[in-house]
Amino acid sequence: MSERILIVDDESDMLELLRRIVEKNTAYEVLTCSNPLAVMDLLKENPCALVISDLKMPGMDGISTLEQVKQLDESTAVIIMTAFGTIETAIDAMRKGAFDYITKPFRKEKILVTIDKALEWHRLRTENERLKQKLEETMQYGTIIGSSPIMKQIYEKINQVAKTSATVLITGESGCGKELVARAIHAQSLRSNYKIVPVSCSALPESLIESELFGHLKGSFTGAIREHKGLIEEAENGTLFLDEIGDLSLLIQVKLLRVIQEGEFKKVGDSKITKANVRIISATHRNLLKMIKERTFREDLYYRLNVIHIHLPALRDRKEDIPILAHYFLAKYSSLNNKDIKGFSPGVLAALKSHDWPGNIRQLENVIERAVILCSGNRLDTENLFSADSVSGPQETTDAVLTLPYKDARERSIEEFNRRYISYVLARHSGNVSRAAMESGLKRQYLHRLMRDYGIHSAGFKAAQE
Repeated sequence: MSERILIVDDESDMLELLRRIVEKNTAYEVLTCSNPLAVMDLLKENPCALVISDLKMPGMDGISTLEQVKQLDESTAVIIMTAFGTIETAIDAMRKGAFDYITKPFRKEKILVTIDKALEWHRLRTENERLKQKLEETMQYGTIIGSSPIMKQIYEKINQVAKTSATVLITGESGCGKELVARAIHAQSLRSNYKIVPVSCSALPESLIESELFGHLKGSFTGAIREHKGLIEEAENGTLFLDEIGDLSLLIQVKLLRVIQEGEFKKVGDSKITKANVRIISATHRNLLKMIKERTFREDLYYRLNVIHIHLPALRDRKEDIPILAHYFLAKYSSLNNKDIKGFSPGVLAALKSHDWPGNIRQLENVIERAVILCSGNRLDTENLFSADSVSGPQETTDAVLTLPYKDARERSIEEFNRRYISYVLARHSGNVSRAAMESGLKRQYLHRLMRDYGIHSAGFKAAQE
C-alpha cells in the first residue's frame, strides 16, 4: 500500500486547509472526501495508509467512519478530529482503534507530527504482520499463567490492544503480575523487535528521576561528569513501562505528558528538543482517580495513560489458578536449585488455595521457592511450606493488617490465623478431622464449626495430588 492519506470532513474549507498543509510539508499523496458515506467506495478503489476524519459530520459521524475503515482494513491508521468539548468521545474512538485524536483549532506542527507517527505505526504493522502471527502461536502470553475465566478475559484484551498504538494502564495490587502483562503486550506488538524498558517510578529518588527518564548533558548539575542517555531514549522505537506511575511528581507528570502528546522532550540542561518514538505502558496499585481529586495526579495525563485499562485480579479472586501456579514455581525452583522434587504431599495444594495471599503471586512464588530450598525429600509437604513463617510473612503483617483501623486489623488477624492454622493442621493429617482436633487440642465439634465458618473442607486435603 502506498503512503496515501484520505481526509474526510464535510467542511470544504477544512479539507482544503489540511490538504495544503500535508502536501506542502510532506511527500504523501492526499485524497479528500466531503461525503462520509462515500468513504468505503473510495478506499476500495484507492487504499490508504491513513484516514483523518472529522468527528461530527452529517450522514455518518467519525466513529462510524472509523468502524467501517477498520472493518475494511484493520491496518489503516485513523486520526479523529474533534472540538475540545467532545474529547471524551474522541477517547472512546481510540478505544475502538483510532490511532490518535487532535482537537480543533490545531497547530500545523501538531497535525504533522501526529500524521508522521500514525504512518510510522502503519509501516511497523505492515512489516511485522507475519512475524507477529508466528510469535502469537509460540509465545502468546510469556510467563503469565492461569486458565480461570477472568484470566481468559485478560488474554483476550491483550490480543486486542497489543497491535494498537494506544497507551495502556494496568492496575492491581502489588504482586499481581503487572509487568508480565506489559511484557506480553510488548511481545505481541509492532515494536517487539525493539526493547521494552521497565522503570520503577517508586524506586528512583525524586532528585534523580528526571535525569534517569530524560537524560542530561555533561555539566548540567553537580556530579554530571558526562552526558547521560535517559530511559526514554533507551526505549526508542520500543516500549517504556512505567511501574507505579502514581509515584511521579507533578513536575515529571507534566514532562511525561509532553512526551505522549508531542513525541518530544528536553534533556536536563539542554535547550534542544529531542524526539521520542515510544509506546508507553504504565501500572499502579494506587487509586489514580482519588489522587486526581487530591490534586496529586494530573487529570489530563490520566486520560492519556488510560486509553486502555487492564485490571489484574488479586490471587484470592482466582484461586482456581493456584495449583497450576504452584506447579510452575515448583518446576522452576527445583531446576534452579538442582533438586528432583516430584510434586506436593497430600493436602498441600488445598492448603495453599485456602490462603488469602495478600502478597499475591509474588508471595506464592516466594513461599514455593523457600519450600524447595528447605525440602529434603522428593515432595513438598506442609512442614516445608508453612514453617519458618513463610506464608504469614512481614508483607502480610504490614500491608494487610497494620494499615487498617485497630478493630478491623484485630478481626483480620484472628481470621487469617484461624484459617491458616486449621488448613495447616488438616493438611498434616490428610483431612482427618478427629486427628487434627486431637493434635490441636480443640473439640471436634468446635473444629467443624471453625471449618464451616471459614469455608474449609476436609475433602480437599485427602487427595495425593490436586
